[in-house]
Amino acid sequence: MKHYEVEILDAKTKEKLCFLDKVEPNATIGEIKSMFHKSHPQWYPARQSIRLDPKGKSLKDEDVLQHLPVGTTATFYFRDLGAQISWVTVFLTEYAGPLVIYLLFYFRVPLIYASKYDFTTSKHWVVHLACMCHSFHFVKRLLETLFVHRFSHGTMPLRNIFKNCSFYWGFAAWMAYYINHPLYTPPIYGEQQIRMGLIMFLFCQLGNFSIHIALRNLRPPGSKIRRIPYPTKNPFTWIFLLVSCPNYTYELGSWLGFTVMTQCVPVAFFTLVGFIQMTVWAKGKHRSYLKEFRDYPPLRSPILPFLL
Repeated sequence: MKHYEVEILDAKTKEKLCFLDKVEPNATIGEIKSMFHKSHPQWYPARQSIRLDPKGKSLKDEDVLQHLPVGTTATFYFRDLGAQISWVTVFLTEYAGPLVIYLLFYFRVPLIYASKYDFTTSKHWVVHLACMCHSFHFVKRLLETLFVHRFSHGTMPLRNIFKNCSFYWGFAAWMAYYINHPLYTPPIYGEQQIRMGLIMFLFCQLGNFSIHIALRNLRPPGSKIRRIPYPTKNPFTWIFLLVSCPNYTYELGSWLGFTVMTQCVPVAFFTLVGFIQMTVWAKGKHRSYLKEFRDYPPLRSPILPFLL
């Protein structure tokens, strides 16, 4: 059985960083990263991007050396991805922040509104309902992060957490400030509008959870297997017939319901910005499905049936 010689060069300077002798042909990129880490402890595997070309795409950890377009002397290029943080930590930080921040405004802690309103409560029942819905949403997200989601990538760059937290935490404060403001005005159409928004919010929250469970069941624990998601016996998953990423569709519906229920401009703006971002993610995932699966259902749209 032939062995490989592997050299790893810096993608920017082309300087040789490491030379590995007698590497098994069935060695994976993940194993090569571990070997590289032994000689360069500052670059742990999650921080490494190993490529065939200096400006090419990162190879997957599960790629096997002998299946790559390289000779018996294989040359790879290394790029430092920077300090990494686990996705679980990222999501817990992102979602715990809005939960706490919103409650600070809801309980009207000092220094937020005029001192005469410190620790007072709103006279409008929709304000209390909005707090329960907002809290429910982010508690649900925290629990899903801990017990439902299975991540294909274990880490992300540490610098991204500051950007992500700024978005979620900032919008939470902006929404909470106006909804819990002493001068807050309830929706124009009163109880009918509030109930319609609440029903829409709860329906889509249940739908979103159902999709997350369906996606979780597609991937066995500890694997990175990707499969085409299909509808199950759960009616909330039947939207898979028309949409590639119904979790985003239901997420959009939840925030539209919350917007109707509270009739608050910051909530509407958050919904719009979130919709734009989720559309970008959905289109990317949709393209990935089409590229990876030849038999992918042709009727599906990324996020909105027949539209987008």
